[in-house]
Amino acid sequence: MPVLPDFKLETYFSKWEFSARYHMTASDAQSMTMAELLDMATPEQRQAHENLWLGYTETFGSPELRDIIAGLYQQIQRADILCFAGAEEGIYIAMHALLEGGDHAIVVTPNYQSSETIPLSICDVSAVALDPQDGWSLDIDAVSAAIRPNTKLISINFPHNPTGKVLERERFDALVNLCRQHGIWLFSDEVYRGLTVEGQAMLPAAADVYERGVSLGVMSKAYGLPGLRIGWIACRDHGLLSQMERMKHYLSICNAGPSESLAKIALLNADRILDRNNRLIASNLTKLKSLFAEFDHLFDWYTPDGGCVCYPRYKGSDGVETFARELVEQAGVLLLPASLYRSDLSETPADRFRIGFGRANIDEGIAAMRSYLLRNRV
Repeated sequence: MPVLPDFKLETYFSKWEFSARYHMTASDAQSMTMAELLDMATPEQRQAHENLWLGYTETFGSPELRDIIAGLYQQIQRADILCFAGAEEGIYIAMHALLEGGDHAIVVTPNYQSSETIPLSICDVSAVALDPQDGWSLDIDAVSAAIRPNTKLISINFPHNPTGKVLERERFDALVNLCRQHGIWLFSDEVYRGLTVEGQAMLPAAADVYERGVSLGVMSKAYGLPGLRIGWIACRDHGLLSQMERMKHYLSICNAGPSESLAKIALLNADRILDRNNRLIASNLTKLKSLFAEFDHLFDWYTPDGGCVCYPRYKGSDGVETFARELVEQAGVLLLPASLYRSDLSETPADRFRIGFGRANIDEGIAAMRSYLLRNRV
C-alpha cells in the first residue's frame, strides 16, 4: 500500500489545538460533559449504561444503536448501517472497498485532505473545484465533463468543510441523476447534516435517494461529541457493507461499548442537542458578522449555508499565511490558513482561512482577535 502523505491539517492541530488560548477554527459543535449527556438519559438507560458489560461489541455496531441511527433517515433500516470508530475510519474503508487500481474517482476541492489523498493512493483521481464566484457551488456540467469510462466514484461533502456550502437541491438532484445514468457510486460526507443556518433547507441523505448512495455520519460534528469516536455509513447495498465490515476486522474490529451506549442516549435526544447547537450557531454568526464588518477593509465575509465553519477571504498585503501565523503566536487565536486546504488536483484559493462558530465562549476569541487587529492591522 502506498505511504499516505503527511496530514497537513491534523499536523497543524497537533501543534496548536490544545496550546492556543482561543480555538477559533474548531469544526465541531459545542460538546458536553459525561454528566450532561447522562442527564438526558431515562433512569432505565442510565442503569443500562452503568451496568454495561465491557466486552467486545458487534463489528457492525450494536443492533439497538443501528436502529436508532437508521431512524435519522427516510429509507434506511438497521441492515443498511455499519458503524465505525469515527468518520475517518469510514472514509478510509469505504474508499478501499469501492476503488481499485484501474478505477477513476472525482472529488470536490477544497476538501478535508483524506477525501483526496486516500482515493489518490488507490487510483486516478480528478477534482472539480467549488466556485467562490458562484457561492461555492458545484458545477454539475464540470462534473459531467470529468467522467470517464472507468469513473467508479464521485465524492462530495455538504454542508461543506471548509466553506459551509449546502448544494442547491436542483444541482444535488442533477448530480444523483448523473451518477445513476453512469452507474457511479456517490459517496456523500454528511457529518454536518443537521446544522442549519438562517432556515436553509437540508439536503436529503444520498443513501435515501440513490441506490448507490453512501452516506457518512458521525457523532463528532453536528452532535458535538467527538470523544465518543462513533461514526457510521448508511448504504442500501449489503454486499458493499459486508465488504467494508471485513475490512474493519483489520482496523478497529469493533466500537467501544461505552461509546455506543452514550451515542444511543445522544441520538435519542438528537432534536434537543441539534436545537441547542443551532441556536448557538445563530448567536455566534451574529457576533462574527459584526467583527468582520468592523474590519471589512481586511476581510470579505459571507454567511455560509450550513455546518459550523466558514472560509472568509483575507485581503491584507501580508497574506493569509503570515496573518494566521502571527495571530496564533502573538494573540493565541487559532485559524486554519488556506495552505492546509491546498489540493494536488486543482487550484484552490490561497487567500482564505477557516473559522468555526459552533462552540460556546466565542466572545473571548473574538475579543482577542479584535484587539490584535486594532493593534496590528488598522
